[in-house]
Amino acid sequence: MRFASGKEYLAWPNKAVTLFGMSGVGKTTLGRLLRKSEWFLYSVDYRIGTRYMNEHIVDSFKREAMKVPLLRQLLRSDSIYISSNITFENLEPLATYLGKPGNPAKGGLSFEEYRRRQAQHRHGEIRALLDVPEFIAKAREIYDYDHFLCDTGGSLCEVIDFANPSDPVAMTLEEHTLLLYIRETDDHVATLIERFRENPKPMYYHPRFLEEVWADFKREHGITRDEDVDPDAFAVYGFERLIAHRRPLYERIARRWGYTVDMDAIQSVRSEDDFNALVAEVIDKQH
Repeated sequence: MRFASGKEYLAWPNKAVTLFGMSGVGKTTLGRLLRKSEWFLYSVDYRIGTRYMNEHIVDSFKREAMKVPLLRQLLRSDSIYISSNITFENLEPLATYLGKPGNPAKGGLSFEEYRRRQAQHRHGEIRALLDVPEFIAKAREIYDYDHFLCDTGGSLCEVIDFANPSDPVAMTLEEHTLLLYIRETDDHVATLIERFRENPKPMYYHPRFLEEVWADFKREHGITRDEDVDPDAFAVYGFERLIAHRRPLYERIARRWGYTVDMDAIQSVRSEDDFNALVAEVIDKQH
């Protein structure tokens, strides 16, 4: 959704904004801040984990439990219940399920299994993004919130087909929300990479890009067998490639359907009024 002026945005009685950008630019922090006002916070990752991948996640827990004789007996007699306790602040069950490919002795998944789980995530993310209009309505009609904020995962740019001018995800978000790209600084990228090296985490890749990165990693490290790949080493390598890959895609989304704000400006937001004033200023500058 685009506006003729910042003033028009400020007059919008029921605002709906979609935040996107790299992990760590401040999307979730901003969401927590606005949640204290009359903003309904919709976390795409939370929706994926609780609605579209919950059964996959819980089934993986059950498979592990079935390896333990006592738990196997209790599960088969319906004497215990296993569930995933995903919250806005704790998405660990989803991240753990996605996993990392490579050496099983180091906790890695086979590449085939990894691709299968990546495909499940892609399906879940697309569905969660297409659910945005439904939750905008729920936020107002059920929970009586005036405004709506969608906190996307960093992989929004991976599920949009840029070759399709009528891509359903892009059209849904553009029709119902203002798309706001929070642009990172070069210094922030360096910090993110260093943090990731210390604690490599699972990521989502576009299928074609995953195949490319996997092949490049093995070639550059002289590895021929998938099971010889170190999962954490690949995760760090993939993350660095992913950052460079995603930046121009985020920029394409912002140019075609939304607006761009620097993360330094977002970090100075302390209230709902600050946020709305910043968005209005961005609209006027980029109109």
